[in-house]
Amino acid sequence: MHETVRSNVIVNLIRTITMTILSFLTFPYVCRVLGDSMFGLYSWAVSFVYYFLVIARISIPNIAVREIVKVRDDPEKLSQKTHEFFIIQATTTLLSFGLLCAIFFSVPAFKINLAQPVVFILSLNFLTGVMSFEWIFTAFEKHTYMAFRSIIIAAIVDILIFALVKYPEHLPLYAFMCVLTTILTVVSNLIYLPFVVKLQKPKQLNFKQYLPTIGIMFAISVVAAIYDKTDTFILGLLDTNKAAVGSYAVGMKGVEIVIGVITALSTVFIPRATAYYAANDERQFKNINLYASNICLFIVVPAIVLMICLSKPLTLLIGGEQGYAHANMVLIALASLMLTFSVCNIIYTQILIPMKREKTYLFTILFGAITNIVFSLLFGLVFWKDNPAFGVALGTAITDALVLLIMFLLTWEHSRHILLNKNNIIIFVVSSLLIASTILLNKFLNFNLETLENSMLVKIIFIAGIDVVIYLIGCFLAKEKLVRSFFKRSQI
Repeated sequence: MHETVRSNVIVNLIRTITMTILSFLTFPYVCRVLGDSMFGLYSWAVSFVYYFLVIARISIPNIAVREIVKVRDDPEKLSQKTHEFFIIQATTTLLSFGLLCAIFFSVPAFKINLAQPVVFILSLNFLTGVMSFEWIFTAFEKHTYMAFRSIIIAAIVDILIFALVKYPEHLPLYAFMCVLTTILTVVSNLIYLPFVVKLQKPKQLNFKQYLPTIGIMFAISVVAAIYDKTDTFILGLLDTNKAAVGSYAVGMKGVEIVIGVITALSTVFIPRATAYYAANDERQFKNINLYASNICLFIVVPAIVLMICLSKPLTLLIGGEQGYAHANMVLIALASLMLTFSVCNIIYTQILIPMKREKTYLFTILFGAITNIVFSLLFGLVFWKDNPAFGVALGTAITDALVLLIMFLLTWEHSRHILLNKNNIIIFVVSSLLIASTILLNKFLNFNLETLENSMLVKIIFIAGIDVVIYLIGCFLAKEKLVRSFFKRSQI
């Protein structure tokens, strides 16, 4: 594997781990300050705005990365495509915002306390995001810049949250703090953009070439938005005071962090996979996808074991003793999403998009959206009506597993090599050893510190540290490729 890919992976890991730490500094604090109902309201508002955010983007970043990679050595074509994709995304963003406003002022559900200002503030996220040009920096593999920028901005926003958000009534202020991350990212990117792309006045803009793909991507965006946020949105409708949504968000937090790590790493692999496939280099195309899946499973599989076994202390650490009932059960139900969602993302972005097989993903995710709605309502309203958060979580997990199975079968020729191999079996076997060690350590270790939070934090860090050592030693002895590759490199 090329050293540049390895270095980009390391940079993205540093970025994501640092961002995770910064997130964990504020998330438990915000959960306690806002309380389950207010935080549930915020999570529900995020799920609503997310629909319009996805529609505004209509997967333009993915298409743009694919097209920019092809012309990044041609300044004239690069400038033209940059103008074209910016205009397209600006247009879809304004249309999406208009649709949001139309629904926003006509649906009675948004007339509850603080719902309207929070939704309006969060909508600024995609209105300003159109100016970020993040797809340019991804296509040019400016990972060091993106890592440094993201860490600095996250640190600034975290400090402001601690300093300004003090009471449940500060929910709109917290929403603005979250949007401020996007605003500062846009400012930073606009300052750096001229050093990456020399924009010229285009001689002629050609939007027709993108219309067939954009049509498919628009459909994908709508369906994907429904699929991704149906669980939270439906749960918010089932639970009028939004406390269950807060518990769901707490249970989902750890899962989202791991998924975020894998998604962040995909920015390294997408341009390479696209370039290799465009050059008909099947060997490198297979290798880059194999390497991506290796890293994904290496991180995700032991994370699933740890989060399931430590679900109670993890959710207590995040949400505290008061409120957020059944958050640990939600975490157990959703833990498998770290594997299913991450692998689906690899298949979609690194196989289907380079091959221009977006329709395959569209029909698969349409099935997922319908199934998720049915399962969320069935499990949330019928089978677990006393614990709708767990019911919706279980329905979401089953749906995601079915979606992965379908995508795997439809891309069998390319995905079987990256999933069905000896190295992945090693990862699963070694990870299974962590079940016994985690359960035993969790049962017998008690830290009598001054507060529950300190006790939980020390216990989690101690157990996770021991498990990481066991896992790395086990992978080394079993000759797992990723661990072995870094060991060999250290001997050079």
